[in-house]
Amino acid sequence: MKHGFFLSVALAALLSACVHSPSVASQDSPNDVGRAPVNVSTMDSQRDIVLAVANPIEPPSTHAGSSLLGYTSHALYGAGERAVSNLAALKQQYGLHEVAGWPIKALKLYCVVLEPPAGVTRDALLKALAKDDRVQLAQPLQDYAVYADDSQDPPHPYNDPYVNLQRGFVETDAAVAHNTSQGAGVHIAIVDTGADTTHPDLQGRISDTHDEVDGNASSFDRDSHGTEVAGIITADADNHQGIVGIAPKSIVSIYKACWYPQVPNSGARCNSFTLAKALAAIIDTNARIVNLSLGGPADPLLGKLLNQLLSEGRIVVAALPPNGSLDGFPDNAPGVIVVRMSSASPAPQGILSAPGTDILTTQPGGGYDFTSGSSMAAAHVSGIAALVLSLAPKLDARSVHDLLLRSSKVSHGVLQVNAAAAVATLGDARKTQR
Repeated sequence: MKHGFFLSVALAALLSACVHSPSVASQDSPNDVGRAPVNVSTMDSQRDIVLAVANPIEPPSTHAGSSLLGYTSHALYGAGERAVSNLAALKQQYGLHEVAGWPIKALKLYCVVLEPPAGVTRDALLKALAKDDRVQLAQPLQDYAVYADDSQDPPHPYNDPYVNLQRGFVETDAAVAHNTSQGAGVHIAIVDTGADTTHPDLQGRISDTHDEVDGNASSFDRDSHGTEVAGIITADADNHQGIVGIAPKSIVSIYKACWYPQVPNSGARCNSFTLAKALAAIIDTNARIVNLSLGGPADPLLGKLLNQLLSEGRIVVAALPPNGSLDGFPDNAPGVIVVRMSSASPAPQGILSAPGTDILTTQPGGGYDFTSGSSMAAAHVSGIAALVLSLAPKLDARSVHDLLLRSSKVSHGVLQVNAAAAVATLGDARKTQR
């Protein structure tokens, strides 16, 4: 079993130069055309701030009904003249240095990461900016972490099909649930590190990837935490190798908003800006489930984007922080499904429990290994949610949460979500309604 606390570093990667010219940027491109990728490792959560100004540009009209839920498709949206002018004036007045910038279409804002001038404290700067009418939002750049714990080596390597070694798969009776549903047609967005898209158990299971950090494809495929989460949710079934995902027929998108610093044994990190970029991109898709196996402090910008996703009927699944607190992002938002690792102790009210200890899953380079953490527990719940949404696409987040809580079963002495029971309970309820 590997242990280690994977820090997830999310960052916003894009238009540092766009403040100087109102060029239009595509929201779904990893970096703006003609601009060098932002080095997210230069962002400092102890120093930098996130600032937003109004950016009232109307996107081009789109055709209704373009996706499963009627969400509109991507539209070109960049920095408008008002945003450019206000940002230039603000930077000059307060002596700010721009690190990166990016438009958020869903909120009609243009956001930038800024470095305060020497000799000015961040708190003093934020207080001054809060009183400036040109500023829509000003906050610290904050760090976030994914919740995994995997440091010790497994007892021995595994080279054969491992389904019977998948603790979560076995304890949730996922194989029984697969007689009825395998999550077909359900789109899941995983906001995390990158993932090994070439892994034999993930090839063909990941429909698209988005690098909101640096656009480094080789780094993307080497990232472990996202590979682990993706394997739990969607690893291929009946391919004579490896493991089986909880929802092996689901549609999965990977949004890399977290990265690993170039420091030995350092966990992945995320920050306000990269996470904002990923969430804003998801708003322009038909993803029904958003898996956030990460967390950190409450954040105004991320809160706005999370509320937008929830208002659109998305199912947002979050991992309970290791300290058990529910006062940060994304766990403190009403409507978010929060998941802890199964435990003999009673769960806090409304919190789901799922397997999260010694979970066998995919690793970069085509391998498999054991890992632990509430990140893995959340991935199990996202997979089970896909199973029920495949059968009943109109279920909302509250209905999914209540179904999974009501159908939880005792396994090895602990009450936890159960895929087979959830599917069966849903079937019984539908029969009753007829």
